[in-house]
Amino acid sequence: MNIDILLGLQWGDEGKGKIVDAISPDYDIIARFQGGPNAGHSLEFNNVKHVLHLIPSGIFHPEKINIIGNGVVIDPAVFKKETESLGLSADELIRRLIISARANLILPGHRILDAAYEHSKGQTKIGSTLKGIGPAYTDKVARNGLRAGEILRKDFRDLYDQHMKLHLAILKGYDFSFDLKEYEAGWFEGIELMKKFRIINTEYLINDLISKGKKLLAEGAQGTMLDVDFGSYPFVTSSNTISAGACTGLGISPKKIGEVLGIFKAYCTRVGSGPFPTELNDHTGNILREKGHEFGSTTGRPRRCGWLDLPALKYAIMIDGVTRLFITKSDVMSGFDTIKVCVSYKSGGKECHEIPFDNSPVEPVFMEMDGWKENISGIREYKDLPENLKKYIGFVEKETGLPITMVSVGPDREETIFRK
Repeated sequence: MNIDILLGLQWGDEGKGKIVDAISPDYDIIARFQGGPNAGHSLEFNNVKHVLHLIPSGIFHPEKINIIGNGVVIDPAVFKKETESLGLSADELIRRLIISARANLILPGHRILDAAYEHSKGQTKIGSTLKGIGPAYTDKVARNGLRAGEILRKDFRDLYDQHMKLHLAILKGYDFSFDLKEYEAGWFEGIELMKKFRIINTEYLINDLISKGKKLLAEGAQGTMLDVDFGSYPFVTSSNTISAGACTGLGISPKKIGEVLGIFKAYCTRVGSGPFPTELNDHTGNILREKGHEFGSTTGRPRRCGWLDLPALKYAIMIDGVTRLFITKSDVMSGFDTIKVCVSYKSGGKECHEIPFDNSPVEPVFMEMDGWKENISGIREYKDLPENLKKYIGFVEKETGLPITMVSVGPDREETIFRK
């Protein structure tokens, strides 16, 4: 079992990029298995911040193989911009990065449709990133998508034109104006760049390398509570963000999965619409947002902030089969006299612990704990952390029944504490 999966356990933005980068030395292959440019995985080292949308977060480790799996949807224009922003040469990138021939493409029409659909919803907007993710997955499921391997065909432009005709026909039913040339800007240049990379049946490569003893880390995007089946539907993303998605998104057997590493923030955040029981629409919420720089890596939108939600965390752990926990943003929580944790909900006057499937409103039941005041960003040993933070960690471990084996105390690669 040489495959581990790393997932976010909340509504995304848990710090997956930093953690993947930090633990990449333990693996030979880092592979993205779902999502697309709606992801914004931030990592920081040598005082430089990088935000990755499509490319796996192990790309800065020269000896690692990075794979964009079949479950990912790729926007060639975003891919081109991203490769140009990394500070790596074209030769280095081509050597380190492989693309699945089965990965679906996001066409300009998908982005226009995304914007038109969201615009038509009026006040009931889902909060889409408008990157074309949903329409691209819709075409995939409808067996009408274009895949990365097809860009090598001589008649690819004809295929593209056929798909765009279908998209434009749908758009006639919407009161939405757009400039197609604006959406196409950089798209065909991105296609030409993609042709320089290895576009292969990555499921064969992955299984061959695993059979030879190589270790793979499957990197999830978004978060468990945004899963299309188990999240707060319809306020979710368009793919399976849970651990099972790694199998379908990379072409691997569940029998080969080892650990499932779950990342959660010391508090909760959410972007866009949807239920958020512990949300803080007050001064405390603003403090968390400002201290935590809680603005979307992809959209720049301010994130909604609130206290840790244990029922939601336990739900994600159950669905994903998490074996270990990593906690991030504990440094942001420094400075509060007291902090709160949601331990259950109240619904209809009764206490409950289940997530309502229909997003019925619930009232959070909080437990209050003493906070910690110390600046912890310079701490590198667990024993040196404030006692109240260790009590907070211990409480979560007891409630979830899982060990927290990594504590992030800042955004930089070095600001990480590993526990045995």
